[in-house]
Amino acid sequence: MIIRSLLDTDLYKFTMMQVVLHKFPAADVEYRFKCRSRNVDLSFLAEPLRKQLRALCSLRFSQEELAYLRNMRFLASDFVDLLELFQLNERFVHIDSGAHIENGLAITIKGPWLHTILFEIPVLEIISELYFRHMVKQPDFDEGRKRLTRKIRLFDNIQEAGFKIADYGARRRFSYAWQEEVLHTLHEKLPEKFVGTSNVHFARLLGITPLGTMAHEYLQACQAVGPRLRDSQSFALNTWAREYRGDLGIALSDVYSMNAFLRDFDLFFCKLFDGVRHDSGNPFEWGDKLIAHYEKMRINPETKTMIFSDSLTPELVIQLFRYFHKRAGVSFGIGTNFTNDLGYTPLQNVIKMVRCNGQPVAKLSDSPEKTTTDDPMYVNYLREVFQSPETLADDLSWKEKS
Repeated sequence: MIIRSLLDTDLYKFTMMQVVLHKFPAADVEYRFKCRSRNVDLSFLAEPLRKQLRALCSLRFSQEELAYLRNMRFLASDFVDLLELFQLNERFVHIDSGAHIENGLAITIKGPWLHTILFEIPVLEIISELYFRHMVKQPDFDEGRKRLTRKIRLFDNIQEAGFKIADYGARRRFSYAWQEEVLHTLHEKLPEKFVGTSNVHFARLLGITPLGTMAHEYLQACQAVGPRLRDSQSFALNTWAREYRGDLGIALSDVYSMNAFLRDFDLFFCKLFDGVRHDSGNPFEWGDKLIAHYEKMRINPETKTMIFSDSLTPELVIQLFRYFHKRAGVSFGIGTNFTNDLGYTPLQNVIKMVRCNGQPVAKLSDSPEKTTTDDPMYVNYLREVFQSPETLADDLSWKEKS
């Protein structure tokens, strides 16, 4: 059994789920699985995935887990009461496999948003671990430990104040056991610099701070549950702020592109939110744009936080920190490079919302390969509404330099 607790997911799943309960309890959604890795056949995963899914859907929150959640000041008592009754239902998940399907595996999750939102992360965790159980019979954990030790040394050598890293790597981890070891090691070896993890289960287990606010699906769904489409981003940010009243104040910037985000991120939101998270496009350009925007709004960028979370490596983290740390608050959420760096190629798997209340929803992103939709015509319409022309070629020169 790969998933042993319903807490084995990212914190932002719970924070978004609370908003769904309070604001959009009747919303109906559809998610789809996509493997971005090329020339990978995942058809053999279908049957073991079904077995693991049945085990996942047998889990309930324990009283100890519920007590842990109740101690989070931003989680409402009625939401935790709902979780006490909550159980995932496998009838909302449809799995197909075969040569007629890209990468051999198709997964659709469809049903009430409130009852399907917690599927994404555990399903991705299961797929990744099943894949590596099959492909790597004798994992070289010593190699993984050497790589982790090297990262710790690099981070430990940073003497400047304000350097903060966190783990965001649950969904593409090599295995449950390996993520646990990585987190335990980071917590022990970098007690001042390692500030938390997105994984609520391991946060509770190891006494680490759980981290997270919102994900793309929340802003995407607001395309369908909010007012007119052009106002959906502002509506999403407003709704979030009303729910959390100053807590969880990190906004996500790339659902419609950074330029479209900044057009909506006016003085009110600049003051209201503690910072912004980067998840696609050139991070150096992104940070420069955000700092310039804060300065235009007459806000000191040093009072705000920029969180970087897109395909980070230790070298890129250090470059970004040195470039920005005297200009704004910075923090880094490292994913796959922490939890699946043993010398094997990780899968590039995602599960993204594609419909809400029967209508298409999409993420445009600042990196072309991260645009998510099942309706290209809707994407074109979305680009027109938000004045976000398609990026014809992602400039990757910054990656080469790093």
